[in-house]
Amino acid sequence: MRVELEKQERSAGYKMLRDLTRIVGLPVALSLTLAMTGSLYGQPAPAPPGMTRLFDGKTLDGWIDAENGAATFDGGSFTDLAAFAIRLQDKSDAVSAFLSGELEAANRTSLAGFSPTNANVKAVRSALAKNLNKIISGASIYEESRFKDVQLRPETRELLGKNPQGWELARLNKILIEDAYPAELAQSTATGWRVNNGVMADTGVDRGVLYTKDDYSHYRLMFTVRHVSGTKPDHQACVLFFGTRPEGDKKPLDALGAIQFQPPPGYGWDYRPGHNNSGKGEFKSLPHPKFDPHAWSRVEILVDAAKGIARMAVAQPPGSKAVEVVDFSDPTAGKAGPIAWQIHNKGLFDEYKEVTVEVDPKDDELITVN
Repeated sequence: MRVELEKQERSAGYKMLRDLTRIVGLPVALSLTLAMTGSLYGQPAPAPPGMTRLFDGKTLDGWIDAENGAATFDGGSFTDLAAFAIRLQDKSDAVSAFLSGELEAANRTSLAGFSPTNANVKAVRSALAKNLNKIISGASIYEESRFKDVQLRPETRELLGKNPQGWELARLNKILIEDAYPAELAQSTATGWRVNNGVMADTGVDRGVLYTKDDYSHYRLMFTVRHVSGTKPDHQACVLFFGTRPEGDKKPLDALGAIQFQPPPGYGWDYRPGHNNSGKGEFKSLPHPKFDPHAWSRVEILVDAAKGIARMAVAQPPGSKAVEVVDFSDPTAGKAGPIAWQIHNKGLFDEYKEVTVEVDPKDDELITVN
């Protein structure tokens, strides 16, 4: 299926090149075709005129990876909750004795009578995760005597030598607990993205975001994207704008508290604090054909923070004429912020490439629909 899709993309690119050559000549036609279809013969495509690359095809330089689960526990953190409960009850080691003493009374009671067959297993997991999150969000839990018998991973040792604060301290506290319970707790990671064959690919490890180190206010964003696969609950790829960059060493807001577009179908979500809803009239869905999310789509998003507006157009296959699919408008939402890719939940695999931005575009219209 992937080979066939790539053949279709190349065919569309060659057709555009042929038609443009007849009209404007080879040099201009080749430049426009490469900008729209990505590349010919496997070579990196040049950025379209007036646009700057946000991804060099080799590294994630210029981007920040923030996985939600890097510094928080959730229900999925427990691989063997029954064994974890026994160790906390028995207080058979220094870490278990410490954690048991830090747990709220209600959690100690639920763990004392815990069985995997209990009807309240989900509630126990949730309450215990919240309690652990409270513990790791405080002061450092590390004491040499407490962890002297625990085999620490390299990341843990590295963080211990940095005197971390804020989000990094919560991360350290979490992985200290994970290292102490390798059979009972899942080992989390602080990274969820990699570069593979010129593509920005997430690894499906957790809910989180990959966002730019720079902020943008008025811009045209262009990229090529596909949703490779996903486990239940499956979800479209997600792009975020008007987000809030975390201050200093603070933990980022979920989805950066941003506005979300989902290419290619154009669904949206408002993650601003106090909102967390589908927009209540802020999003306008426009008539468009049914797209295949697993095929490559070329996407253009035009954003203006001063007006609180954003528009998205999609071309599938890349190189074809784009169709506007969704608009967003709310003057109170507009703000300068990072551009971000969001992984909605664990088990999703999305890919992005040919990512470029035009700052303060002279033509404040979608150019791929013409």
